[in-house]
Amino acid sequence: MTFQRASGVLLHPTCLPSRFGIGDLGRSAYEFVDFLEKSGQTLWQVLPLGPTGYEHSPYIMNFSTFAGNPLLISLESLAEEGLLNSNELEPLPSHDDPAFARVDFAQVIPHKFKYLQQAFDRCHHILSSQSNSAYEQFCQEQAWWLNDFVLFMALLEANDYKPWNQWDKAIARRDPDAIAQQTKTLSDRIEFYKFLQFKFFDQWVKLRAYTNEKNILIVGDVSIYVCHNSADVWAQPDIFKLNPDTFDPAFIAGVPPDYFSATGQLWGNPVYDWDKLEQTNFNWWVARFKATLQYVDIVRVDHFRGFEAYWQVPGGETTAINGEWIKGPDAKFFEVLESVLGTLPMMAEDLGIITPEVEALRDRFQFPGMRILQFAFGGGSENSYLPHNYVQNGVVYPGTHDNDTAIGWWHTAADQEKQHVAKYLGYPSPDQIQEINWEFIRLALGSVADLAVIPLQDILGLDSRARMNDPRYNDGQWRWRFTDPALLSEGVSDRLLNLTQLYRR
Repeated sequence: MTFQRASGVLLHPTCLPSRFGIGDLGRSAYEFVDFLEKSGQTLWQVLPLGPTGYEHSPYIMNFSTFAGNPLLISLESLAEEGLLNSNELEPLPSHDDPAFARVDFAQVIPHKFKYLQQAFDRCHHILSSQSNSAYEQFCQEQAWWLNDFVLFMALLEANDYKPWNQWDKAIARRDPDAIAQQTKTLSDRIEFYKFLQFKFFDQWVKLRAYTNEKNILIVGDVSIYVCHNSADVWAQPDIFKLNPDTFDPAFIAGVPPDYFSATGQLWGNPVYDWDKLEQTNFNWWVARFKATLQYVDIVRVDHFRGFEAYWQVPGGETTAINGEWIKGPDAKFFEVLESVLGTLPMMAEDLGIITPEVEALRDRFQFPGMRILQFAFGGGSENSYLPHNYVQNGVVYPGTHDNDTAIGWWHTAADQEKQHVAKYLGYPSPDQIQEINWEFIRLALGSVADLAVIPLQDILGLDSRARMNDPRYNDGQWRWRFTDPALLSEGVSDRLLNLTQLYRR
């Protein structure tokens, strides 16, 4: 699918200001949409919105590919509904620099869940005397994934968060009698997790409607893999390559050595049994895209190249070096998707080791690929990431959530790269470049690519302290946020608007 010329901003909701230690779907999210409108932007790109586990990666550690993250639920919105007392909501003070704050998940999770439990108790009390048709409708319509997920979360809690394949064998293997018994035993916790999903999607649908009213589209993100310790794998282990005795991953996902790591990236997710999936006409994947498109307008598919061929590493390896490329479902998968869902409003994350076969698959379905300016200046004039080599059906970024900020990159770039940047931009020397972030924003917006997406960190001119993720490390990522709404100033908005209008975005 091709898109009209447009631009937007990349920002995950966890990064927004709030009083409770993590961004949410409340007032600050609406104020950010207002900022986008004032700045002339028509896209808001977010990361996957699912509930995160260990280290809180929205790509690798989701408990479900269908569920929403309850940490994004706005407590203040719950208070406006009468489910919490606003006067009793205690904020989590932040002592960080307002531009470089960090989410302290160890503090945020118990703090927010205390109030979410109170809101559930209040709602449960109300439901005991009167029905809630919206809640009942949600539970009925989403039962096909919701019932497995809420039982999984209740079981995970009851088993001290051990992986599901270490639970009682009857539960791990989903014995019907054992499942029925646990569903009865854990009914209160099951209802609690249903309530969280209802409130997450209620708030998200309202925020999306507000965003669309401003003529802004939400770009969602589908991570190709799911976490082993998730409701998805527990509910349908047959569509993953697992050890039949232990249910441990027989093979795990990753990528070979690349720009980010000399030993590759070992993600730890189980890989799919694509033969089994094809036998079902890819039903699970069709349901996944259908569910995603209920809540976003455009889908960015992470690690698109994995559909053509994927890097498979034997379980138990400590690096991704000893893997091999395995043929993926290729075009037949997207043919099935389009036959069911029609033309897909989709972007392809086609970074990494990209072969002519991957490019052919992308181009066959007219999915715009990605161009990253931080990758553009390490070679010669033929580098595909340089703007003069772009095609129209593409998406350009100064950097993604996996890259440093533009300023952070500039501070560590090789002298040769800096010289190339200066020459490309028409400066006598790198020392003449004062705002590399705005130079990159201008390059992106002025390029021929139909779509341009700018990380908010680059618009705000922030350095490496605002980096969202560094793929070389597992610990301490996905935590950046800003806490002062005044950073989204009129001056910043006007500057972005002027460039957006200049380049007809």
